[in-house]
Amino acid sequence: MTELTAVSVKATLVNAASETERAKTLKRMTDDITEVLGVRMATVFAVAKAHTRMELAEVDRLLDSDIYELRMVAVSVLDFRARLPKITDEERAALYELWMRRLDRIDTWDYIDRSAPRVVGFYLRNRPRDVLFDLARSDNRWHRRAAIVAAYAIIRAGDIDDPLALCELLAADPERFVQTAVGTALREIGRVNPGQLKDFLKRRGTDLRAEARRTARSGLE
Repeated sequence: MTELTAVSVKATLVNAASETERAKTLKRMTDDITEVLGVRMATVFAVAKAHTRMELAEVDRLLDSDIYELRMVAVSVLDFRARLPKITDEERAALYELWMRRLDRIDTWDYIDRSAPRVVGFYLRNRPRDVLFDLARSDNRWHRRAAIVAAYAIIRAGDIDDPLALCELLAADPERFVQTAVGTALREIGRVNPGQLKDFLKRRGTDLRAEARRTARSGLE
C-alpha cells in the first residue's frame, strides 16, 4: 500500500512533471514567487484523490510547501474529505479549522475555488457566518475572494440573506478576482430568487465591473 504522506505526494508529482505543462501553468499564476513543477491538473487531482485519507498533519505539511502543485493537492484533499457522505461533525470542523488556520497559504484564486465552497461553506451552512464578513473586510484580496466563494455552498442550499449581504459589501471591490466571484455568487442567487437579484442589480449594478455584471445577469436567463 502506498504511504499517504506529503513525501509520497511530492515524489509522485515530481515524476509526473514536464516542462511543457510547467509553461502552461505559469501562464495562469498570479505571482512570481510560487514554484511550479508542471503537472497536469487531472494528475494533481488524481494524486489528491488517492491521498484523501491522509492524516491532516500531512496535509498541513503540504501547505508548508512553496510548490504550487503540492498545495493544490492539499486543498483538494480537504475538498474530497468534505464531500465524504459519512463525514462527522467533528471531522468537518477539523477540515474547516485547518483551512482557516492556514488561510494565508491558500493564496491563489484556484486554491480558493477548489476548496472554499465545501470545506468552509458546508461547515457554515448551519452556523453563524461572522467569519465570512471578517474576511470580506480584509485588506487581502484572497481573503475577500474566499469570503464570497465560500458562500456559494450556502446559496446553493437556498439560503441567500448572508450571501447577498456579502455581495453588498464587495460590489464595488476594486480587485478583479473579487469581482468575478461576486458575479458568480449573484448568478447563483438569481437561480434561487430572481427577484432578489433584480433588486440588487437595480441598486448596485453600476458598482460592479462589466464582467461581474454580465455573469450576475446570466442568473436571470
